[in-house]
Amino acid sequence: MQNDKSRQKSTACRTVYVTELTDGILDPERAMLGPVADGGTIIANTAPGCWGPMITPAIRGGHEVTRPVAVEGAEIGDAIAIRIRSIVVTSAATASGSDSVVTGRNNGDPFCAAVCAECGTEWPATHIEGIGQSAIRCDKCGADATPFKIENGYTIVFDDERSIGVTVGKARAEAMAPDAAKIMALPDTSIQNPVMTFAPADLVGVATRLRPFLGQLGTTPSKAMPDSHNAGDFGSFLLNAPHKYALTPDELARNKTDGHLDVNSVRQGAILICPVKVPGGGVYLGDMHALQGDGEIAGHTCDVAGVVTLEVHVIKGLAIDGPLLFPVAEDVPYLARPLNAIERQRAEALGKANGVTAIERDAPVTVIGSGATLNEATENGLKRAADLFDVTVPEIMNRATMLGAIEIGRHPGIVRVTFRMPLKKLEEKGLAGFARSLYDLD
Repeated sequence: MQNDKSRQKSTACRTVYVTELTDGILDPERAMLGPVADGGTIIANTAPGCWGPMITPAIRGGHEVTRPVAVEGAEIGDAIAIRIRSIVVTSAATASGSDSVVTGRNNGDPFCAAVCAECGTEWPATHIEGIGQSAIRCDKCGADATPFKIENGYTIVFDDERSIGVTVGKARAEAMAPDAAKIMALPDTSIQNPVMTFAPADLVGVATRLRPFLGQLGTTPSKAMPDSHNAGDFGSFLLNAPHKYALTPDELARNKTDGHLDVNSVRQGAILICPVKVPGGGVYLGDMHALQGDGEIAGHTCDVAGVVTLEVHVIKGLAIDGPLLFPVAEDVPYLARPLNAIERQRAEALGKANGVTAIERDAPVTVIGSGATLNEATENGLKRAADLFDVTVPEIMNRATMLGAIEIGRHPGIVRVTFRMPLKKLEEKGLAGFARSLYDLD
């Protein structure tokens, strides 16, 4: 006979549907959605990041991410494994380009502290009048109020399969601009001014492939901060800043979760493991990119709306400071890929001939590092890896050189430290199952 405790029904939902967006601030004091059950599913309609929020002064971060979802059983000091089941681009077109900051329209940071230069209103509400880069107008005084302009940009359309994109000329870009919100499929709850309103067309007739991923995926920081600054590089802009979201170096290091990754291998099929720094974890997502080369060197790429399905699992006691990634096999750097059966046979024979009786059984893992510069981000990633696996930094350096790679996630300060680690070490940390689910570990 079951006791009363065993008959108690969990209040967590197997599936949580997310349509609500934040105002650009990740605040642990705000109520979360859910909770979703451990092992449950989060399905979210995400809004474009970067340019839309950047030209919407009322949004207090560089993105418009989803309202965080609590995960049942996730406690501070745990981790949450997020398996990306699907990513579907819903935008039919978008616009992007490199930016220039408009002088006088911010209080120390144009991403999170916009000010109308004419009437002095902080985070002013705005509306659109016409098209072009002067179309964003302050509701209070009518002045041009965009904190950013596009320096060199493009408008890009996608095929029905969302597999190919082509940049269009000025006439087509301007024809689409009045219907930008519809064409970009902005979620119903989005308040951003769609960037296609600007109708940029400096690059015309350029074709590229789509491979969508999430620029923002992670857990809620333990202190309120702009979503785009939840990382070591953009977060450095908050240090001793003149606005209300200023942080000290210690506050930034202690509270951020590095959810703003812009790592292009955070895509369908991958598994991202994130730290829990607030009760419930608070999983949020957004800033879907249709495509991006390593580094996002232009500062921005093709931001799109989309629908994402995630599966979440709590890992008890895995006290990590920042994200771990198990990329899909195709994205694992060449030297980090597990040996296949023939390679292992050759290695064992070579080892035996030279007095080595056992060849290490290992699997790839990626540790994300962040910092104000790429050098600092690399040092951070190496230390995080060494701390996680209870080894020295020099060992991780050797493994990343012999059995992996250091890759740029985002310039100026997100890196991927990828290396093969003994399965025994992964087992000790409760991570081996994720590697086995993705890679052929002969």
